[in-house]
Amino acid sequence: MDSRQAYITLNMMQGVGPVTVRTLTAALGSVECIFQADEPSLRRVEGVNRDMVARILDQRDKLDSAKEETAAAALGARLVTPVDPDYPKRLLQIYDPPLALYVQGTLQSRDEHGVAIVGSRRTSHYGMETAERLGFQLAESGVTVLSGLARGIDTAAHRGALKAKGRTLAVLGGGLDCLFPPENAALAKQITAQGAVITEYPMGRQPDKTTFPVRNRIVSGISTGVTVVECDVASGAMITARQAMEQGRTVFAVPGRIDTFGSRGPHKLIKDGACLVASVEDILNELGCLIPTPARTSGVAAQRVPLTDAETALVASITEDGEMDLDGLVRRSGRKPSEISALLLGLEMKRVVKMLPGQRVGLRTS
Repeated sequence: MDSRQAYITLNMMQGVGPVTVRTLTAALGSVECIFQADEPSLRRVEGVNRDMVARILDQRDKLDSAKEETAAAALGARLVTPVDPDYPKRLLQIYDPPLALYVQGTLQSRDEHGVAIVGSRRTSHYGMETAERLGFQLAESGVTVLSGLARGIDTAAHRGALKAKGRTLAVLGGGLDCLFPPENAALAKQITAQGAVITEYPMGRQPDKTTFPVRNRIVSGISTGVTVVECDVASGAMITARQAMEQGRTVFAVPGRIDTFGSRGPHKLIKDGACLVASVEDILNELGCLIPTPARTSGVAAQRVPLTDAETALVASITEDGEMDLDGLVRRSGRKPSEISALLLGLEMKRVVKMLPGQRVGLRTS
């Protein structure tokens, strides 16, 4: 069994999550060793209790990764693991990255500069209109729009991106063969043509109240920022916003009427320091980029746009070596990782820098 098969099999196990797998991998030397180690070796790993060891031993010889891949392929999907080149790099930076992703459609490196739009399933006309407009404008600006394919705000955001003929990613709260809500099947098919429908849940896993909060960390984890349009204080969208903050992502919130439940969540976020969104420019400018001109949108080479003082200082830090790893850039600049990510997004869209393998950044020469 190679590492890729190991990740897929571990992802299929009930009651075994990414944090446990990371702990075992660090202690045993590789993810494959989890399938080779005997019971005493597994029990000696600090942080892995007796029940967890029993679950792994009970399941590791019963699950078939090849059969799972065949079932996914029958739906036009493939599995992507942390050892695959197209696994979203930003997801590797979060506390509990998925062990495997089931992908219908395509993943592109620019998706990692995307912006999520999330909110309530029960929404107003204002909320739906706002989510669709922001989805359209972001996609038209070349930004990938992420959401969860749920009713309400999620659906509106995806539709807006599709209308702009831009990219959008939908993260499911269940298996690919258990699409929810069922009425969004046609929308999901459209999304696969202009982006991807993805999930970490194995085939046959029905969505429930426990799966949606877990999947939300993927929505925020891939994104550069998360925009909350309309939700109550206790909601899945607020969970996504909190996860985004913990992951160092920028959180945006759209204000609303003070007498509606859907305004409570965004207003709470704004009080807590989220960026208030009155237009798409508030999102793009906060992330360090400008709305593309028609020339940029059509792929014609654009003139270099002026840099902010913060961007100029960051470029100067890179210039000393020509290229640098992100950790080194954080240390040299003295800025938070979230600030560095936002500045690099703007510089990349302005074609000043380019992302390199191994989480490195370099200056463009042309």
